[in-house]
Amino acid sequence: MRQSVRVRSTLALSAIVALATWAPTSYAQQPSKRPPKTPAAQPAAPTTPAPPLNTPLEVPPPPTVNDPMLAPVPPAAKNVGSWEQALDMVRARSTDLRIAFDQVKAAEAQSRVALGSALPTLQGTGAATYNFLTKDQQQIAGLDVTGGTITPRFQSVESPTRGPFLTGSLVAAVPLLSPRAWYGIGTAHATEDFARLSVEDAKRTIALNVANSLIGVVTAERVAELNRIGFRSALERLELAQRRKQLGAATGLDVVRAQQDVESARATLVTGDESLRKTREALGLALGTGEPIGVEPSISLDGIEKSAGTACKPAGSIEERADIAAARQNVVRTERTITDAKYQYSPTITAQSTLSATSVDSNQQNPTWNIQAILSVPFYDGGIRDGQRRAAYAATDQAEQQLVAKRRAAEVDVARARRQVSVATDSRKVAADARQLAAELDRLTRAQYIEGEGTSLDLVIAGSGLRNADVNLALRDFELVQARIVSLLALANCPF
Repeated sequence: MRQSVRVRSTLALSAIVALATWAPTSYAQQPSKRPPKTPAAQPAAPTTPAPPLNTPLEVPPPPTVNDPMLAPVPPAAKNVGSWEQALDMVRARSTDLRIAFDQVKAAEAQSRVALGSALPTLQGTGAATYNFLTKDQQQIAGLDVTGGTITPRFQSVESPTRGPFLTGSLVAAVPLLSPRAWYGIGTAHATEDFARLSVEDAKRTIALNVANSLIGVVTAERVAELNRIGFRSALERLELAQRRKQLGAATGLDVVRAQQDVESARATLVTGDESLRKTREALGLALGTGEPIGVEPSISLDGIEKSAGTACKPAGSIEERADIAAARQNVVRTERTITDAKYQYSPTITAQSTLSATSVDSNQQNPTWNIQAILSVPFYDGGIRDGQRRAAYAATDQAEQQLVAKRRAAEVDVARARRQVSVATDSRKVAADARQLAAELDRLTRAQYIEGEGTSLDLVIAGSGLRNADVNLALRDFELVQARIVSLLALANCPF
């Protein structure tokens, strides 16, 4: 009986010594106060009391573990090294920015069209004609004298208009009175200004999207790294639980709990790696390419925030923000369409001169030249102008309501963005405190377990809590920087 007790005591002590290798290497290294291991033939009896739980323990390195999933996610084929490089890629490849610039070019083209309708025009026409059905002409071929009577003799001659013959004309027209054409020039310029302001709003939106995408990749990289650290820690727990079971100091339940913790950490690792791949793809789309793009390790969250603040300048008020200015200009543009519809009822006067010539041999003047003054009065067109006038009123009211809605949304966005900075700061502080508590709980739980107190369930729960706290703190860092950038760009213009 005594021999059996001695054997069990020796096994328990050996298991405790083996578990000392489980503690993380980040613990403070201090001289150990634990007694030396006694020989197997003598009872294990410590000569000094166990150290308090809050005293750091000197522990050997953790056991060596190996798993294919410990390898990091392969780096992206292309990486962004700075905010300026990201903006260069946006200028060269962004489809949204290209579309906005194309809209400006289209508005400029319409301005030229509006100007052309108020300027003189010169138009030339030419035609080659052959008439298949014509009437022959009768002409006097001579005179017949019979008995003192003179009778003309006629003969049929082919009509000179049968052809082929050529005709040409040159027409010059000068608008003398054209109120609608003159007013349309100003309307086209208003549309051009609206398109330019839309480009500025697109730049602000693109800058915010790029900044968020960059921060998302940096955060996903950090979360993936933390997931691997937690996964390695879970594998070390499993290795030591299996070793302890072999020494007789643990049960199969302890091993199963450790295995369950490993699978939970593995699932988190898989999800985190996929999130990293998605954020790289999102960054690629934001930069105007279809391939994933990563970030250089030298990029930091604070650096992204400072660079975004340099590229975008704060606006004085909500009215100066690009989208509000564009909506206000849209109201001006649509209001002009009402007056444009009214000008359709106005008469027009045009001076026109025509020079024409033909190859037909006739007795008429060839070529001919005339000058005309043409008065055009639109009396009735079936109701087309009235319908266009009512459509212009409806479009103007719609633009005004859109301006009101954008103002309200902008006010809420600015207030929410500024408030979110305070909320994100508090959330980050709470997450930092929770992470510190989780780390201390994990340390104390390990220390207790090494001293033979506590259960494997406590150990697994403490380790899982520390992993979650690390990831949560990384996410709160991301949210804080994101909130600062959103607060900056909520009331800013980005003339990059």
